[in-house]
Amino acid sequence: MAIKICIDVLLAQRKMSVTELSQKVGITMANLSILKNEKARAIRFSTLEKLCEVLDCQPGDILVYEKDDLKN
Repeated sequence: MAIKICIDVLLAQRKMSVTELSQKVGITMANLSILKNEKARAIRFSTLEKLCEVLDCQPGDILVYEKDDLKN
């Protein structure tokens, strides 16, 4: 996957638990886990906005593009 989700890094920097983030953002632990473990196929802008608000960051701090090393 070329898009990486860096929620773990942001949580560690802010000394915040996944449970606390889940409660503040208003999403289930299951959905946050899907995001955190990079299993998500999409993210709503409203969820991204709330994550940015709670984590006091920009979308680019959460979503990072990394070029795939696979050659066709």
